[in-house]
Amino acid sequence: MANDAATGKRAVAGSVWNADLGNGNYRNPILYADYSDPDAIRVGDDYFMVASSFCNAPGLPLLHSRDLVNWKVVNYVIDEIPDERYRVPVHGCGVWAPSIRYHEGSYFVCFPMPDEGIYMSTATDPFGKWSKPVNIRPGAGWIDSCPFWDGDGKAYLVAGVAKSRIGYKSVLHMVEMQPDGMGLLGEEVKIFDGNENDQVTIEGPKMYKRNGWYYVFAPAGGVKTGWQTVLRSKNVFGPYEYKVVMRQGDSPVNGPHQGAWVDTATGEDWFLHFQDVYAAGRITHLQPMSWQDDWPIIGLAKEGNDYGEPVMEYRKPDVGKGTDRICEPETSDDFTGSELGLQWQWNANPKKEWYALTGSGMKLNAVNKETVYGDMPNLLLQKWPAPEFCCVTKMDLSGLTDGEEAGVVSMGMEYALLTFRKKGEQLLPVILTGEQRYGKIQPHRTEEKECGLPPLPVGQAKEIYVRYTVKRTGTQDLNDREKGFPLELVTMEYAAGDGSYQKAGEAEAVPGRWVGVKNGVFCASTEKGSAGYALINSVTYEAL
Repeated sequence: MANDAATGKRAVAGSVWNADLGNGNYRNPILYADYSDPDAIRVGDDYFMVASSFCNAPGLPLLHSRDLVNWKVVNYVIDEIPDERYRVPVHGCGVWAPSIRYHEGSYFVCFPMPDEGIYMSTATDPFGKWSKPVNIRPGAGWIDSCPFWDGDGKAYLVAGVAKSRIGYKSVLHMVEMQPDGMGLLGEEVKIFDGNENDQVTIEGPKMYKRNGWYYVFAPAGGVKTGWQTVLRSKNVFGPYEYKVVMRQGDSPVNGPHQGAWVDTATGEDWFLHFQDVYAAGRITHLQPMSWQDDWPIIGLAKEGNDYGEPVMEYRKPDVGKGTDRICEPETSDDFTGSELGLQWQWNANPKKEWYALTGSGMKLNAVNKETVYGDMPNLLLQKWPAPEFCCVTKMDLSGLTDGEEAGVVSMGMEYALLTFRKKGEQLLPVILTGEQRYGKIQPHRTEEKECGLPPLPVGQAKEIYVRYTVKRTGTQDLNDREKGFPLELVTMEYAAGDGSYQKAGEAEAVPGRWVGVKNGVFCASTEKGSAGYALINSVTYEAL
């Protein structure tokens, strides 16, 4: 593409973060993006991974790989979150840690919604349409659910609990499940209490069977500071013994958290998990896995240790056949397709009238703004794709009418926007910062200021560039236990036509509720029934 991002109007489209080193090795993380709470399976030569999506829609991203290192988003399990209240953002709620399994020719994705229940969706073709989710356990409290089919034809569901919904935590439950996965049978059984076993905050259970042992992989100790624990028993309902199988140790990977055991066709074992890096969210790592006395060791064990530590570089998995596909999830977009790219999600369940693809761009219609900016459902967003990057958005704002605005947003619990407001024959550049609403606390802080730069005449509205840059500026301590996290600064600049970039403002990045910062575009109006719009010509990313 066109000019260098530092001097021109467009960033250079290309690789933003790729883990494949091209020499037979890979680096961690394999995905520097907020694919939180990953679970994965192998079916033949294909690997599939699902991740949390909370209140963003479409929900439950499905990623595909042939080698466990190079991944692409290939589908979403649900088009919208299955409850009416998600017509608006409900930050921190919605789709929590899912699981994916394959059984007798069908794929199953089980996901919790902590306020609504445990849902199941199925497909025979994972790249196609998934079934409408069925709530197999209505009610609040259970989270992190995982189905398991035993060799005798019986099926089970293991799950954790959310103290905020049920009043206690660190407990895992098991219950028999219908063999078709569409309902539960009998009463649940408490199989493990982390409060009694020095495994506080144990959660995210994933169930497997090997050599006659039932295994439940479950992290404990907290997302940012914990470790990976494994339970095992000869009986599905226990009693279970436990062992810590991976700790941070001397690695830079804090709290190596929940994930998935997968194998290769050649018999190798691997483990996918996440790391919370604060503003960028929960990024995905791949660790080698071995066995000792029927206990797994994840990562590499140092002499004298019976647990592993995360690796930062390692040989790629032996998947049994070569692969020449080096890839990463999509970021840049010229909107020339017939559908939105899979990198995009809305801030809540979408409406068709919010946008249209014209063949040469995306038309964002002005939606009536009824709340603070961070709670607008019509924000079109995507995940941060790298530790540092630049994103250039080219817009045509000549379709705005008075009282309408459009621009670029940086979305976290604290958000920032660069917006252009149509007023008469001018576009006023304005920087806004504010807070999302969450739970019983309803912050409404919104601060806005004109950029101190001259307004743009409407004659320049057809070609506006907004440059969004993320750079690390140091580290920060979140509290006495959570220390040394990256500190990122978001800078927003704009230019019109052939003009040079002018700095509009900057803000420190703060993650959302359980999610990393996202960036994207919007178009809004203070008037009902407005008919104006913004054209988004392209969004182009490059790594710094």
